[in-house]
Amino acid sequence: MRVFLLALSLAMASTTATAQDTATVVPANVVPQPGQVVASGAVPDEATKADILRRLQAVYGVGNVIDRIDVGGVVAPPNWSDHVGRLIDRPLQQINRGQLDIDGTQIRLRGEVPNEASRQEIASRFATELNPTYRIVNGLRVAAGQDEQRQLDSTLANRVVEFETGSARLTAQGRQLLDQVADVLPRIASQTIQVIGHTDSSGSRATNLALSQARADAVKAYLVEKGIAAARFDTLGVGPDQPVASNNTAEGRAQNRRIEFRAAR
Repeated sequence: MRVFLLALSLAMASTTATAQDTATVVPANVVPQPGQVVASGAVPDEATKADILRRLQAVYGVGNVIDRIDVGGVVAPPNWSDHVGRLIDRPLQQINRGQLDIDGTQIRLRGEVPNEASRQEIASRFATELNPTYRIVNGLRVAAGQDEQRQLDSTLANRVVEFETGSARLTAQGRQLLDQVADVLPRIASQTIQVIGHTDSSGSRATNLALSQARADAVKAYLVEKGIAAARFDTLGVGPDQPVASNNTAEGRAQNRRIEFRAAR
């Protein structure tokens, strides 16, 4: 039986509201908007799920929590609520385009923060709240300047890096677009480029997470072949957790199957 697994996709929190009714959550099929957080994964029972949703609403506000949590098939580590539950608190509001993964006693936090002080504050908070049995991987990055991010975004120009269906093999069109990205990257001063893989919601979440990670890794490998230093890249697969369109249409699903590039200092 699997250990407790929870993945929280942290959206920009600039529109955070004040919690008013802990019974209100957003349905799973809603496309996340700025200020909303997606809670997905598996928890052992309804009480644990209710506690997570309550804590998230206290941080992000009623109407800003999208519930995609499954119940059953997992076992929580001892005293999980006392330790990990306290991580779901106000400091998370500083994270943009982030992901908090809790897999048993393994904690991984990734995303963008506005400055180094915020990065240190959140890392310190995590270390203080958890006992030594928990392992924390702090992957927070300080966001790059808007001009650098605009260079990357304009290179993509709303085009999608294409892969063969259900595969991490790039198509010819996908390689051509990455050739253009490779031409731009030497002009980006940021030390780190995060490559984020996304999928639609077709199939299981576990399969989509693995596929999105494999696609992000494939993009990194291709760009390294083009002469970009491997050390500049950080890859992340978030599967279907951060859609930009509805998965109810073919057009929406195509938009959600994408590679995202984020510059970070």
